[in-house]
Amino acid sequence: MTTMENVIVLVNRIQRACTALGDHGGDAPGSLPTLWEALPSVAVVGGQSSGKSSVLESIVGRDFLPRGSGIVTRRPLVLQLHKTEEGVQEYAEFLHMPKRRFTDFALVRKEIQDETDRLTGKTKQISPVPIHLSIYSPHVVNLTLIDLPGLTKVAIEGQPESIVEDIENMVRSYVDKPNCLILAISPANQDIATSDAIKLARDVDPSGERTFGVLTKLDLMDKGTNALDVLEGRSYRLQHPWVGIVNRSQADINRNVDMIVARRKEQEFFTSSPEYAHLASRMGSEYLAKLLSQQLEAAIRARIPSITSLINKTIDELESEMDHLGRPIASDAGAQLYLILELCRAFDKIFKEHLDGGRPGGDQIYGVFDNQLPSALRKLPFDRHLSLQNVKRVVSQADGYQPHLIAPEQGYRRLIESALNYFKGPAEASVDRVHFVLKELVRTSIGETQLKRFPTLQAELAAACYEALERFREDGRKTTLRLVDMEAAYLTVEFFRKLPQEVDKPGPGNPGTRTGNPSTPSDDRYTDAHFRRIATNVSSYIGMAKQLAVLLDEDPALMERRIQCFKRLELYKSARDEIDAVSWTR
Repeated sequence: MTTMENVIVLVNRIQRACTALGDHGGDAPGSLPTLWEALPSVAVVGGQSSGKSSVLESIVGRDFLPRGSGIVTRRPLVLQLHKTEEGVQEYAEFLHMPKRRFTDFALVRKEIQDETDRLTGKTKQISPVPIHLSIYSPHVVNLTLIDLPGLTKVAIEGQPESIVEDIENMVRSYVDKPNCLILAISPANQDIATSDAIKLARDVDPSGERTFGVLTKLDLMDKGTNALDVLEGRSYRLQHPWVGIVNRSQADINRNVDMIVARRKEQEFFTSSPEYAHLASRMGSEYLAKLLSQQLEAAIRARIPSITSLINKTIDELESEMDHLGRPIASDAGAQLYLILELCRAFDKIFKEHLDGGRPGGDQIYGVFDNQLPSALRKLPFDRHLSLQNVKRVVSQADGYQPHLIAPEQGYRRLIESALNYFKGPAEASVDRVHFVLKELVRTSIGETQLKRFPTLQAELAAACYEALERFREDGRKTTLRLVDMEAAYLTVEFFRKLPQEVDKPGPGNPGTRTGNPSTPSDDRYTDAHFRRIATNVSSYIGMAKQLAVLLDEDPALMERRIQCFKRLELYKSARDEIDAVSWTR
């Protein structure tokens, strides 16, 4: 086998591997991916009843294609020929049945028909979804051929009106590609000017560099006529010489005449014909197969640099994809434990980066305390709570029947306590928001690791994280409310000592306080200025509490680090449980 034949075999193998892996662009040939498009192939194009099937069978040397009237080829057939050593039994394999070898080619024909019907039904409908068939034989050359539905001009019974356009679009989707060689088949007993295959080939390959003309049914021409004008390029010139083919007659087909015998009879036709004897060396199906193989070699040779570059690029992408998906898992428990711990470490690292910087997410927690909480505190109704009327009411109710002497301690306590109670709502909301951010960071971090390869471990890990975060949310709420209560209770003697004397001295128009008369109405005990000072002092205390919240802005990060440490512990416990479960079930 020559070097280039080896390359053809390799191309065939790559093409087969691409299709086996679904890397052929899906069902529609128009969506074939770059790698498949870079690999040259030969598309067989012709009108209905032009002899396409017979040409393919002559090249293969086997009877294996469905026959009949009208549209017989209703799905593209990607046919890969693999030359084997002499003496090796011929066989065929379908991509959709990879474990079965067909040595009876009558069954190959039946499977092509059945597989077509499975998709299109027993109708005359067509489908762009290809059938992939490989034939291994010592009587073939290494070649990839694509048999396409025959071009037609009229829709028949059971076909949609768009069938003519549908078939042409399907054929064009293959032959439009610059790496596709076009085997344009025309019957010799029809005017070449009306050839559907030549017309289409001229549209997509005006220079004729990719087109190989094949003239069939030379033996069926009217007596006294010949096809020399076409075969010698006078009627329609192509870059490559025309090839004449003599297919088996219907009688030969009915008698199951062997293909080897048919090839010999074909060659005898050309050598014994007065008109074609001088062209006999480049006529016939055997010559056509060798010509296509040589041209395919040339096409591959010309595209080797681009194919190599594309394959290298694809390999790099596949290596990257493998790194993303993860390498195969070892079977021993020790290696599995190591893998799980590595996954946990990777998750731990990514989650830490989200919190501490380097990845987005941690800034949202900072925003809770730098924006959301202060904004919520500014919206609290302190103006209404510290209004003169409310301060009077609270202080008077706190004093009861025993008015205070210097400063209304109980009034202060009630005003501060009730004011700080407003903090509880925004504080709890901040805890909930941080909890939500952390849950999202857990979900994001898991998505950025290879844990998605292992749904069970991923679910257990996420559950452990969420359970820990839920517990810490409850602890955080309790701690936050406790801090608010502590602020409300932290009124020391020193606080009251620093308060200025707030009782107005008696003077003209101001009778002052009458502390010895408890029956005096409460709103007459002090002036409005006295209550304004009380409101100011309470407001100052609340402002101090707000400043403490700002100063404690870094604490949530420390708390989150504690949550992270706890989460890591839970994750490792979860991983240990998974390992134990695997170990016991091995």
